[in-house]
Amino acid sequence: MEGLQRAITLAKLRGADEVEPDDVLLGCLWAISRFGVARVGPYLIDLDELRVDWIKSKIQTGVKVAYSEATVVLLDRAAAIARADGAETVGIAHLLAAFPLSKPKGVIAKLCERHGIGSATWRAAVATLDTESAPASQSGSAEYLSPEQAAELLGVHQQTIRGYIRSGKLPALRIAGERAVRIRRENLDRLLEPLTI
Repeated sequence: MEGLQRAITLAKLRGADEVEPDDVLLGCLWAISRFGVARVGPYLIDLDELRVDWIKSKIQTGVKVAYSEATVVLLDRAAAIARADGAETVGIAHLLAAFPLSKPKGVIAKLCERHGIGSATWRAAVATLDTESAPASQSGSAEYLSPEQAAELLGVHQQTIRGYIRSGKLPALRIAGERAVRIRRENLDRLLEPLTI
């Protein structure tokens, strides 16, 4: 899922060895943003104010990251919300709805204070994400990635991606008359599954 891929990017950009809940929140907001502004229901959230460089982001290669314990708890909660929603996979709306607002911490606490967000109003705003149109970058034609780009987004070695392609776990396409391989972004997203313990 694009939100988690961007969360990994943010963790790598700050040189961290773990993806924290703030990375997940910012990654999801970045994924649904257009021109650095994410609309969640009535709330307009400016990524510049949250210090997310939405224009250019270079992933530090060779840096491996894991999910922190707090992030694993958040992902488990998102998986439970997705199941309750009848969804086959965890989406950005499920991840955003998983943030507990009874005692918010970090970036979500700042958003609650700045926008006057409460638990019910946040969940109601997040629920509109599935019904609103996707940003221009997510609509229209599919986005295609090279195996190297796919590996960077998932934080794995490119040979892992090529192994997934060879085994049939990850569908890929070849450019006509060339050796170049491309992966549809949506097929890469399908590799990710909720973590269940």
